Amino acid sequence: MTGQRPHVVIVGGGFAGLRAARALRRAPVDVTLLDRRNHHVFQPLLYQVATAGLSAPEIAAPLRSILRRQPNVAVLMAEVVSVDVSRRVVVLSDGEMPYDYLILATGATHSYFGHDAWARHAPGLKSIEDALEIRRRLFVAFERAERETDASARRVWLTFLVVGGGPTGVELAGTVAEIARHTLAREFRRIDPSQARVVLLEGTDRVLPPYPPGLSQKARQQLEGLGVEVRTSALVTGVDEGGVWLGAERLAARTVLWAAGVTASPVGRSLGAAMDRAGRVRVEKDLTLPGKPEVFVAGDLALFEQDGRPVPGVAPAAMQMGRHAARNVRRSLAGQPLLPFRYVDKGSLATIGRRAAVADFGRIRLWGFPAWMAWLSIHIFFLIGFRNRLVVLLDWARAYVSYQRSARLILFEPPAGGQGSAPQRPPAQ
Repeated sequence: MTGQRPHVVIVGGGFAGLRAARALRRAPVDVTLLDRRNHHVFQPLLYQVATAGLSAPEIAAPLRSILRRQPNVAVLMAEVVSVDVSRRVVVLSDGEMPYDYLILATGATHSYFGHDAWARHAPGLKSIEDALEIRRRLFVAFERAERETDASARRVWLTFLVVGGGPTGVELAGTVAEIARHTLAREFRRIDPSQARVVLLEGTDRVLPPYPPGLSQKARQQLEGLGVEVRTSALVTGVDEGGVWLGAERLAARTVLWAAGVTASPVGRSLGAAMDRAGRVRVEKDLTLPGKPEVFVAGDLALFEQDGRPVPGVAPAAMQMGRHAARNVRRSLAGQPLLPFRYVDKGSLATIGRRAAVADFGRIRLWGFPAWMAWLSIHIFFLIGFRNRLVVLLDWARAYVSYQRSARLILFEPPAGGQGSAPQRPPAQ
């Protein structure tokens, strides 16, 4: 890099940030991509790592490797603390990074609605580390149940609660039920894994609230067909090591998984712009920060309203925003007016289990096996790298035939007597 060309800093190597970096391939700029991790994660398949269907490297790739053929991009592993828009610098935990243009795409994290203490007992799913922790808890629960001599305590170990009936919660609940009823069949001597109780708790009146009511009902029927107990209008009021509270009702479980909400990255607060309750930054029609045409916000961090509704925090929207932000950077460099962003909704899909899914493509709505095949095809297509696509396809084919899951290792010991948080993170496997 010459240091003489305009400097574009992209914060975040997720869908929006990576798409923006790639879209600047031929632009006359120097790009620095900052991320606190060295890899890009295909988040729609994180639940597969959490449930041992895939290993971490199959859905992730090093950012340097992805961008190795793009000489105008430098990748730096760094923790971004804030942004000083008045000085045009990104503040890092160990220094500063000046910019001429900034594309902020730091994403979102779990939201416990003001009860952060619940996180220790109910992990969410946003990173590889989260997925490995959930995987550990799932399989430790079966191991502890096998050793438990008290029948009531054994039932608690074999109860799995998933809080949140959106796509992630539905996917987790359905897959945990399949693991219990098929993957672990005939592997234990003292317990019958098929007797495990999987409960999906949703605070609204139906699962998959963003989907049409008819598809929500189909999803519920498919979940119940897998043995999942679906409870709607169930508001969680407390979470601890022994289960959850639904008002005055107690549900005992040693494994609670959180899929109930997200909040935007705290970096957005430093911009001094208007935000919604989830911490998303309100942006202009061209994705710029109000009053700062050199600052773009994309992905889950951006609050962009279209047709009276916020654009959803999904991967396709993030990719479209990242590409559009890069396009507007190029137009700004050329002295051209910035273009307004328009999200193109290509549909929504959620998988529930083997041969079970729902898909909403507008006028076309699918469920069951056709939706499942559509889900498989689309996710394979968008995976990073030919090798990842091939390996995932082979793993899924094997799992379809045998019900077996290839990544069931428990890599580190749980705290004595409980689940809790692991004492240290293992390497990604």
